[in-house]
Amino acid sequence: MSAALVGLLGIAVLLAVLFFLGMPVGIAMAIVGFGGFCHLVSFNAGLHMLGSVFWDTFSKYGLTVIPLFIFMGQIAFYAGVNEKLYSAAYRWVGHIRGGIAMATILACSAFSAICGSNAATAATMTTVALPQMRKFNYHTRLSTGAIACGSTLGVVIPPSVVLIVIGLSTEQSIARLFYGGVGAGVLLTLLLMLSVVWVCRRHPDWGPIGPRVGFAERMASLIGALEMVVLFFLVMLGLFYGVFTPTEAGAAGSLLALAIALVQRRLSWRGFFAAITDTLRISCMVIVIVTGALIFGRFLAVTRIPFDIAAWVVDLAIPRAGVMAIIFLIYIIGGAVMDALALLLITIPIFFPVATELGYDPVWFGVTITVVTTLGAVTPPVGATTYVVGGMAGDVPLEDVFRGVAYFLPAYLLCIVLLMLVPDIVTFLPALMR
Repeated sequence: MSAALVGLLGIAVLLAVLFFLGMPVGIAMAIVGFGGFCHLVSFNAGLHMLGSVFWDTFSKYGLTVIPLFIFMGQIAFYAGVNEKLYSAAYRWVGHIRGGIAMATILACSAFSAICGSNAATAATMTTVALPQMRKFNYHTRLSTGAIACGSTLGVVIPPSVVLIVIGLSTEQSIARLFYGGVGAGVLLTLLLMLSVVWVCRRHPDWGPIGPRVGFAERMASLIGALEMVVLFFLVMLGLFYGVFTPTEAGAAGSLLALAIALVQRRLSWRGFFAAITDTLRISCMVIVIVTGALIFGRFLAVTRIPFDIAAWVVDLAIPRAGVMAIIFLIYIIGGAVMDALALLLITIPIFFPVATELGYDPVWFGVTITVVTTLGAVTPPVGATTYVVGGMAGDVPLEDVFRGVAYFLPAYLLCIVLLMLVPDIVTFLPALMR
């Protein structure tokens, strides 16, 4: 049996293990990768590879950035920052038809900027925003769809755990990826808000008009959310001007978030310990997935599949945009059937060399595939974010949540097309960095 055939068999076994046995993604990738590597090389070589990956991963200083940014987001979450952000967004656009749904998307983007997690944003905004939209008689499809899709901004708008992992996997600057994510995140936010406008034109009764508030009250709501704006810009400007590294930015952001919460007396001891517990749980999950993906990546490297696919794609007699469209289609389909982070870590060793060989900017590719895979967070059969919203909404059938999400899917597709046609949306800010 050829090495390439063993590699394809390994991928098939991995998918079968994930789907039918329900094994955690990181462990499944590690087992299949180790077994395949031992079969192609030797058992002793496999043990040596396993030890080397574990040591290299868990002793890597760069990985400390993950728990620091997660901790910053968890502190903000348990300090009730989400309520302030939602209140500010609601007072500015709540009087427009569908405005509360737009306010929810704006609040999702703001909370994503300090959280970086789809699931946390979905859980937070379902708790805060859904009761308000029910109060004003918003249709469940519009309200749950807006929350589910707005929550996916958590992996695009920095600080994003997914962008951190992509940076570590491809040895890119995390700061540049963060700044690339700003342009893509703003574009996707605007397109999701335009989707609300479109839905409300088709169904005016789905998004009734909310009360209008005065200018003074609007400005006061911004003052209430000012500390989180300061927190975001401290992290981003510090990275932009090279004041500190991404790891130091995570530490500074965590310290400032904790200081803000303590000064305002909005963080209880129970909330503090819950933030620490959630940070440990999420960080361990991400690091195990990264480790499993590295082991599986070593196996794929031995099979030569990534290099063969790269050579084959480069030699295709079609424009490079066509090649990239095929890659994106693979990500869209893959993102609909498996966890987005796992999909990225499995496929980056295959498609990243293809993108760079075709002359695409590495930062642009990393950010754009992040946007592409966000589709997987809201589309069946996985649709993790959609399941979070459906589960917390209680009496809303999951079918209605997915139907609501369907109204927003064209926004994702249009965003991907615009990023392909105008790559400067992603690369402009990173190019300005020192």
